[in-house]
Amino acid sequence: MNQPAVDLVIRDGMGSASRAVKRLFDIICSLFGLIILSPVFLLVYVMLRRQGDGPVIFRQERIGYKGRPFNILKFRTMVIDSEDGGKPLLASKSDDRLTPVGKFLREHHLDELPQLWNVFVGEMSFVGPRPERKYFIDKIKEQNPNYDYIFLMRPGLTSMATLYNGYTDTMEKMLIRLQMDLDYLQKRSLLLDLKIIVTTALFIINGKKF
Repeated sequence: MNQPAVDLVIRDGMGSASRAVKRLFDIICSLFGLIILSPVFLLVYVMLRRQGDGPVIFRQERIGYKGRPFNILKFRTMVIDSEDGGKPLLASKSDDRLTPVGKFLREHHLDELPQLWNVFVGEMSFVGPRPERKYFIDKIKEQNPNYDYIFLMRPGLTSMATLYNGYTDTMEKMLIRLQMDLDYLQKRSLLLDLKIIVTTALFIINGKKF
């Protein structure tokens, strides 16, 4: 695999005014989503409670905007103690640690719904690089130290890398994702964000796997 260039000067393509509009959009739309989708939250809650094998909400520390750690929220899709011995493991699309309900939630991206709260409080955005754990960030930075530029952006629910690079279950795919996220940083705009959101919605509606 060709290694990506490292130690480059990378500039944010989005100005301060656009970033303010982006944040306002995140606040309004995440709040709207939390209210409108509340029946879906309730349905998923009931499904997971009936499964009866652990907590409904999964929390995990990720590194976000400006390198600050935060707890990402998801509906739990895996069995309890899914990381044997506490060593971080990468998830795959057909992970055998998924519960029956969890597999359904993962396939339809319903497990990500609690992250609307992460967006509302400013820990995430609708569009941005997917947040990673420090363990894997350190591994990636051994190959490409430009990962630090990712901290210029709030992590997102979706991105070009999410749509077209799939599950990052190998180091090779992590490096590809990083390169795609750095490309987004340099080119990002409100129009590009809108295109990514619309594409994500169409993928979900049409049942396309990503």
